[in-house]
Parts: sequence; C-alpha cells; structure tokens
Amino acid sequence: MELRQLRYFVKVAETLNFSEASRTLFITQSTLSQQIRQLEQELGTALFLRDSHGVQLTEAGYELLPCARQALHDAQLCVDRVSDLQQMLAGTLNIGVTYSFSPILTETLLEFMKLYPKVKLNIYYKPVAELMDMLRRREVDFVLAFRPPQKLDGIDTHILFQNFLAVIVNEHHPLASVQKVSLEQLSRYDLALPSIGLQARNHFDAVLSGTHGLKLRVRTELNEVNILLKLVAGSNLASVLAEATCHNINGVKALPLDVPQNEMTGCVHTLSDSYRKRSMRELIKMLSQSAAIRERVSSWL
Repeated sequence: MELRQLRYFVKVAETLNFSEASRTLFITQSTLSQQIRQLEQELGTALFLRDSHGVQLTEAGYELLPCARQALHDAQLCVDRVSDLQQMLAGTLNIGVTYSFSPILTETLLEFMKLYPKVKLNIYYKPVAELMDMLRRREVDFVLAFRPPQKLDGIDTHILFQNFLAVIVNEHHPLASVQKVSLEQLSRYDLALPSIGLQARNHFDAVLSGTHGLKLRVRTELNEVNILLKLVAGSNLASVLAEATCHNINGVKALPLDVPQNEMTGCVHTLSDSYRKRSMRELIKMLSQSAAIRERVSSWL
C-alpha cells in the first residue's frame, strides 16, 4: 500500500467521480483507475461500486476512508515536522554541562531561546563523569566540559577555547593585587574548594600530586560552583577553579595559578557516530561566537 494510492482513493471517495478526481490530481483517468484496482487487489476487497449511474463507496470503502485520511494527515505531519526541525521551529535539544561552564553558557542560552522559541532545551548540570555516561546512553546530544586528561573511546572532542586554572578571591583579599599565585602563597590562606570529581578539582589535584609536603588549609568543599563563588565573594576564603567560571560574576577576581601545565581546554564532546542536530550545530556556533568565548580566545592569544 502506497501513500499515493491512499491519496487517490480519498479523492475519488470525496468526489465520487473518477473523471473529476483525475483532473484534480493531474493524472489520467486510466492511471487513477489502475491505482485504485491495485489497492483493491492488495486489500482483497472492492472499495467502490461502479455502474452506469456513478460511483459509490462499498462497506470496506467507508471503513477505509477515515483511516486513509488519518494516514495521509500523519504522513504530512512527518513532512512538516522535519521541515520545522530544519528551520528550528520545533524539536528538543538535550545538553550536558559541567558546573564550570554555566557562566559561559548562560548568555548564549538566552539568545538561542529568543531566536528559536519552539525548540525545547533540556539542560543537565552534573560532574563530567556522569555527563559522559549520559552521552554514551544518548540521554544528551552533547556535553560542554573541559577536556579530560585521556581521550575517551567513542567520543569526539572539539575545542572551543583555551582556559587556565585560577585562584578565585574577592576584590579585597590580600591576593587580589598579585599577578599570579604560587602554591606556597595559596597555602597561607583558608580555602573553599570544589568537591572531588568536579573538573577543576580533578585538575588541581593532579597539580598537587607533583608536590611534596605542601599542606593546604581546606575549610570547606562544595559541589555547587555558584554557591562556592558567593561564599568566596563574601569572605576571605580563596578557591581554585577554571578562570572561565568567573565570567560575569561580580565581586571576585581570577588570578592565574603559577604552576606548570595550567591549561584547561573548553570543549564540545559528542558521540563519534551520532547525528548532529541542526539546533545543536546552531547553538554551538552561537556559543563559539559569543563574547564569553571570544574574550578567552583573545586573552589566550
């Protein structure tokens, strides 16, 4: 059974006239009759009663008509849906984001939602390991996170910007006036650190693994970066995060941590064999052109 045959059947059922239906469909009457006969043969029953007085629907024809109309409607709905997706008038985009990316992403999300109000965004903020598991299970379309130390099997990584590990303090902290902060300087102050498992903490722990005898005064650990930044802004605590985390955050300063291999590369992570939705490609394009990213590209250069 073909959609074309159903369309022909519905038109004949509506006009009850093969000649009029063929003109409306822009086909010959013989072609129309042939297609209707093929449909009847496939279904094993007559759909029309034909005599010298005209054309009438059989009982089977009456039964088929609403189903045929629904099938044609659903088929057109599929076409319209794909067209809407191509124009981003519909669809859903599932995004995994590490906490450090939140300030960088916010402006782009607001702009995207204004431009494409009918695209639904589902955003998941989690540690990078959980997000990568969600990506493998195809629960998110892509992940925004800093590049992990080792390449992950089955996952493609695309660089957005280069960043660095920074000491975060409020504007009146004794460290606020220095250009860079050494680990020895950092050890003199009380710290509020991101929890183990968050990317900045993983990077910082890797840095600390090369030191011996250095003791840090860790007063608290949090897995919520926004609260951590508020805590730093309102106290003399220092923290260690990616510099990008402080984008558009008032009352704090980000000072480069003076250690080797301080780079943190902001990336888009996708499954190697996954289909890239147009909405995903557009959002990433907007993000790469955003002020938050351009600032970090130019400062790195």
